[in-house]
Amino acid sequence: MNIISKLFSPKTTTQAKNTTKGLPPLQTTSRRIHIKSSPEIAKMRESAKIVATVLKEIESMVKPGMTTAELDAYAEDKIRQMGATPSFKGYYGFPASICASVNQEVVHGIPNTKKVLRQGDVLKVDTGAYYQGFHGDSCITIPVGKVSKHAAKLIQVAEEALYQGIEQVKDGNYLLDIAGAIEDHVKKHGYSVVENYTGHGVGKNLHEEPPVFNFRTQQIPNTKLKAGMTLAIEPILNVGSKHTRTLRDRWTVVTVDNSLSAQFEHTVLVTENGYEILTDRNKV
Repeated sequence: MNIISKLFSPKTTTQAKNTTKGLPPLQTTSRRIHIKSSPEIAKMRESAKIVATVLKEIESMVKPGMTTAELDAYAEDKIRQMGATPSFKGYYGFPASICASVNQEVVHGIPNTKKVLRQGDVLKVDTGAYYQGFHGDSCITIPVGKVSKHAAKLIQVAEEALYQGIEQVKDGNYLLDIAGAIEDHVKKHGYSVVENYTGHGVGKNLHEEPPVFNFRTQQIPNTKLKAGMTLAIEPILNVGSKHTRTLRDRWTVVTVDNSLSAQFEHTVLVTENGYEILTDRNKV
């Protein structure tokens, strides 16, 4: 979930009200980056596994004619059946367990019984699970039925960009190594990187330090990666302009030019020799 860019920053000190039973009081973290211990990493593996399972199952069930509300109900039921709590529901008042963003919707799309998926749609599904004190967070872009060649290419490049960034993760590398790899891959294919929404640290809080940008910037310190960090890396690509706007529901973000958008996200552990993808759907 990308809410970090709008409601969370290193300067934020206010607490956010959470209406979801079972979650601790939500608050922004301090500027200190939390290095996870081995027991904490073990718990994060479990929360991330739940997220990966839910997304893998949703990916297999999506078809034209379904509503995004149906997908949300399925996700919430599955998360709870696995002993976890939906991370998103109630977070800053968000009303659902998944973000379901279609076509020109960039992030934070609210599931709706009237939002019917159609052949050729590009669907982003983002979800999180809170289990034994820790969050997992991941997003996938799903082609609904047969999509156009240019839509399929966008989805392909978005997923490739995520893995280009992940390949830069290891103890001793820097955040801007991730950002640069993502930015270079996206621009090589002629797409734009959405700059208003970024990745983030994840763990006891859904959004923690550090912000994980998808483009080179001097806005944040170029933090050195250390083993035990857990990062939500999540590039967002648009076919056209990088600029976005928020709809009247105060959540759904869309491209300003109505161009297609795609996103992928994994929760990733920094290790001494590289990385571990905690939300790897191939391992569930």
